[in-house]
Amino acid sequence: MLNHKPLSLIVSLPENDLALAQAALEEGADALKVHCNVGHRASGNHFGPLDEYTEVFRAIRSEFGGPFGVVPSGSIEGTRREDVERLAGLGFDFYSIYAHHLPSFMLGNSGLESTFAINDEYDSSLVASASHFGIDALEASIVPGKEYGTPLSFADVLHYRQLVLQAGVPVLVPSQRKLVPEDIPVLHHSGIKAIMLGAIVTGKTEDQLRRAVSSFRHAIDRLAGRDGA
Repeated sequence: MLNHKPLSLIVSLPENDLALAQAALEEGADALKVHCNVGHRASGNHFGPLDEYTEVFRAIRSEFGGPFGVVPSGSIEGTRREDVERLAGLGFDFYSIYAHHLPSFMLGNSGLESTFAINDEYDSSLVASASHFGIDALEASIVPGKEYGTPLSFADVLHYRQLVLQAGVPVLVPSQRKLVPEDIPVLHHSGIKAIMLGAIVTGKTEDQLRRAVSSFRHAIDRLAGRDGA
């Protein structure tokens, strides 16, 4: 998807909920991401262990044939081999996890595409080594926590552009800023391959999520029309 679409729309669900997943898909999400075993700063939610969600994950997978990813843990200690080995069987296509939460065993053949995230404390020059280890994409989670929910600035765009030039793999931007559809053209121009809408933009209710996903879907579709795609 990242290599073939000009700009993709990923929705990071604020809860592991089938109705929210259906709403995101109906409004035009290209891919979905869910969580387990992690506290999520932006949504304020805590997601429990994998066993709590296996049925809802299977239900989402049964209704969606596109890219379906999971954050498997919020710590390296909590990233359990036995859980990771179950993910492909639950229908997941990719995982997304901070580099400092990613244990070495996950760099082997997990049966999943691999996305790693960096935060604002990382030395951005290190991302150039990611492709050597077979990593498929970078999630640029580089906004400091105290700035979550504030508007996108040109300074942010410059950081994203730097990561695009350095990473050697597709770069995704999560909505740590309060992104708006008008941000889509400049993010696309910076070379970003996907926007990942999370709770700061989608809110937590189905109606809020529908409105947000629909507005970004239309903005991306207008962009594709201008590009002649």
